Amino acid sequence: MCETPGCKSPAKLQCPTCIKIGIQGSFFCSQECFKSNWKTHKIIHSLAKGESSEGKNSAYNPWPSYTYTGKLRPYPQSSKRQVPANITRPDYGDHPSGIPISEQAVKGTAQIKVLDDEEIEGMRVACKLGREVLDEAGRVCDVGVTTDEIDRIVHEACLERNCYPSPLNYYEFPKSCCTSVNEVICHGIPDQRPLEDGDLCNVDVTVYHNGFHGDLNETFFVGNVGEQHKKLVQVTYECLSKAIDIVKPGEKYREIGNVIQKHAQANGFSVVRSYCGHGIHRLFHTAPNVPHYAKNKAIGVMKQGHCFTIEPMISEGTWRDEQWPDRWTAVTADGLWSAQFEQTLLVTDTGCDILTRRRNHNGQPHFLDKM
Repeated sequence: MCETPGCKSPAKLQCPTCIKIGIQGSFFCSQECFKSNWKTHKIIHSLAKGESSEGKNSAYNPWPSYTYTGKLRPYPQSSKRQVPANITRPDYGDHPSGIPISEQAVKGTAQIKVLDDEEIEGMRVACKLGREVLDEAGRVCDVGVTTDEIDRIVHEACLERNCYPSPLNYYEFPKSCCTSVNEVICHGIPDQRPLEDGDLCNVDVTVYHNGFHGDLNETFFVGNVGEQHKKLVQVTYECLSKAIDIVKPGEKYREIGNVIQKHAQANGFSVVRSYCGHGIHRLFHTAPNVPHYAKNKAIGVMKQGHCFTIEPMISEGTWRDEQWPDRWTAVTADGLWSAQFEQTLLVTDTGCDILTRRRNHNGQPHFLDKM
């Protein structure tokens, strides 16, 4: 679609300068649209060449008519990273529209797959590798580092482990992980904005290895984080931990949301309702649907061999969300900050195994290293 504001025509012409310096996208429907948008568009070139300043970035706004809910703004993105042909990829990896055909085939069904021993082992390996990749991202998540650099680290860590980065091209998502900063709830697209002192940065990693997906995320402290935001992150992690504690055969999936909302509200926070946990195995997202809010109508009872994620998104203010015009970045409707944690779980005969658990520091998340 044409990038000129207000023009929704199909676009095939691409900016030649963007092609030359490796900027993704920049499509226009005609020379007239390209010329009329040139004054705004050329700012991208300066930013990509490292000529940006605070003043210049304030002029970079790909959606001039959009009213942002908070202080965060988009920065230019680098070009799409490539995956060598020898690495096995999911069906959407090479699909021109990123459609996961295998997921679409079972969409709408509530049947939850029980994994056999071979599938369980496949999930254990994929989740272990996913944890290794997220830990690599955590090492570089610091002041001055761009989220695009975090994406590069994640991408290369995936390739080193013979994994495909599951987010890449999933419904045309342009990057190898999600980086959600401050008021971004989830699905933030890595770009060239340097992380700032006091930021919160969630990194969501999923790897695809030998036919199985391993999915997890953590919210990281960037530099010196304020006490209110430290509390937000702490409570969000506690919400996840309390939810994991009830996972066992016979438990209803809808109970997870009751546990999470009770703890979040007791601490003065809200639970995002638009995004849920999900089943995962050979499919990236499938049954069951796992809402994180109370009094939900989730279908299903946990059984040994079920594999799914819990990934509560907890906000300082309202639970309501909006979406940036990039069709991915979900932000709080009031611009206040949000945090998230995610683990992939396997239901066992007596409880559950946290397949994506951190392998050192007694399994605690990275932010606790700084508390």
